[in-house]
Amino acid sequence: MTVTSVTPSPSSSGSGPSPVAWIAGVGASAGLGAALARRFAAEGFIVALTGRTQAQLDAVAGEIIAAGGRAHAFAGDVASEAEMHGIAQKARALGPLTVAIFNAASGVRAPTLELSVDQFTQAWRTSALGGFIFGHEALRGLLANSFEAAGAHARGTLLFTGATAALRGKPPFAAFAAAKAALRSLSQSLAREFGPQGIHVAHVVIDGGIDGERLRNNAPQRVEQAGDDGLLQLEAIAESYWQLHVQHRSAWTQELDLRPFKEPF
Repeated sequence: MTVTSVTPSPSSSGSGPSPVAWIAGVGASAGLGAALARRFAAEGFIVALTGRTQAQLDAVAGEIIAAGGRAHAFAGDVASEAEMHGIAQKARALGPLTVAIFNAASGVRAPTLELSVDQFTQAWRTSALGGFIFGHEALRGLLANSFEAAGAHARGTLLFTGATAALRGKPPFAAFAAAKAALRSLSQSLAREFGPQGIHVAHVVIDGGIDGERLRNNAPQRVEQAGDDGLLQLEAIAESYWQLHVQHRSAWTQELDLRPFKEPF
């Protein structure tokens, strides 16, 4: 993996305990959650990985460890308050929680009259409720990490992965759009409340297809039609998340939208 050279933030260097990055929504190795974990591990972070499947988490953690990084796999349901509380305690035991990233989503796709209440609820539980529960636990850890709010990078960073659907809903994505719009509003509320306390909260709109395992397996024709750099590259997205973390507090971004150069918008 190629890593762009950057100037580390104070929280990722020095003689103190290694900072921790907790990432929820980690699946396949060729997915965004795993790419984010690799990027922060490359900067010296201990990464705590959360997802639904222990085997996938173990595989990603194993890759990071083999590359010289430090990773721990904690499977759980982001919509379960009890499970997320338990995982948050394990993540905080690894070191000072400095970065928390919510990357989970439930991609329900169906015409509205064919969309069941259960499907709509599941989309809401994963993105909206899950984001709220994860944010609760992450904020407690970030506020307790002993870093100074007055520092250039303050106490740390809480990031939420969004989507085009968070900005405009259209069929057949009514459930997904409603859930992602709720997550976006949550991120705005948290940014206004906790920014003054030294926590950088940002929402990242992924506007386009991600060149990862899911899209390549489910829509290979779309991948072929996209052509060179027509899809968002995993490492490029992860680099943008890293840059959000190292931003000086005098110029924090609250919302960042990412798309391929030829994506219509």
